[in-house]
Amino acid sequence: MSIRAILFDMDGTLVDSEPLHHSAMMETLDRVGVALPDRFADDTTGMAMPAVYELLRATTALQMGYQELVDAKYASFLKRAGEILMRPGAAAAMAAARRLGLAVAVVSNSDRMLVDASLTVCGIIRPDMITVTRNDVRHGKPHPEPYLRAAWLLGVDPAECIVVEDSVPGAAAGLAAGMTVAGWPEPHRRDLVFPDGTRRLDSDDLAGFLLQLAGPHMDPDTLQAPAH
Repeated sequence: MSIRAILFDMDGTLVDSEPLHHSAMMETLDRVGVALPDRFADDTTGMAMPAVYELLRATTALQMGYQELVDAKYASFLKRAGEILMRPGAAAAMAAARRLGLAVAVVSNSDRMLVDASLTVCGIIRPDMITVTRNDVRHGKPHPEPYLRAAWLLGVDPAECIVVEDSVPGAAAGLAAGMTVAGWPEPHRRDLVFPDGTRRLDSDDLAGFLLQLAGPHMDPDTLQAPAH
């Protein structure tokens, strides 16, 4: 079966937003005298906010309610959203996929307001862009529902999709959906172990890597040509 769509995760994959997420959480918890556990940033990469909250309740003295934490953390994040940049190699890969006629969607475990803000700041949101956020599904990653919903919205079979992910929960979601998964860890997380079956990339040449996965019938010169 040929590849017809590329489904991109957002945080840590398309955009370099994970440090801001961590900073916003630290700022929020500092106000109530709660320290983050060691390795919190790594352990929660790709995790939806409800699961992050449960982890905090289990490992810290946090007394804030869920919505109170969300409101404070999101306000801190949005205040500095203008700092977000695209990850090197991501824009070229997205443009290349479109030049090849492949459908493109963004599938995130973040809530809608954060997804829209991040994509807008980076200049990659479009009126016709398919985006699936945590608000759009009952189950977030690692459940396959977000990726299956994206495939349904695009009108493609799950087996015709390549998922691009930087996290274990995200890769697990793509695999569970029956999709080809490209594991693209951030440079400081090269020791990350993805689930079996993930195709791993440890360079910025995401466009070239997606060409290899999409099939030999696609033209390398077309994929690498500059976007217009």
